This record gives sequence, structure tokens and C-alpha cells, in this order.
Amino acid sequence: MKQKHRKTLEFIFKRPVSGNLKWHDIEALFLALGAEVSERKVSRVAVILFGEIKVFHRPHPSPDTDKGAVVSIRRWLEHHGVTP
Repeated sequence: MKQKHRKTLEFIFKRPVSGNLKWHDIEALFLALGAEVSERKVSRVAVILFGEIKVFHRPHPSPDTDKGAVVSIRRWLEHHGVTP
């Protein structure tokens, strides 16, 4: 995993939860972990990773991911043993 992805992972696990984490950085982390990412309707993104499909809302017009989504991503990664 590249240093950039490690920093994103650290940012996801940072407390208190950050409200200025860019979605494209999270998506790049998913891809680095081996995920398949596909577009769905109305700003939805399906992420296939760990044999599961998770659907997230791609933020717009701001590129920042909301805190609730960051917590959800943290729990999902942590459940599968991915931690900084």
C-alpha cells in the first residue's frame, strides 16, 4: 500500500472523526485494497471488497465525505482487520 493510502487509512481512524476527508482518497484506498468500484444511480457507488457489496453516496457538490460515512467505512474496514 502506498504512503498516500496509509495516510487516508490513518485519517479514517482518526478521532474525533474528520469532516474534510476527500471521497476520491477513500475510493483510491478501496482500489488499493483490491476492491471493485462501480457507479450506481444518483451519486451512489458500489464497492465490492471482502466478498461484500457496500453502497456509498458520493458527496456533491463538495468532495468532502460526511462524518457518518467515515464512521461506517471505519467500522467496515476494522471488522475485516484493516487498521492503520
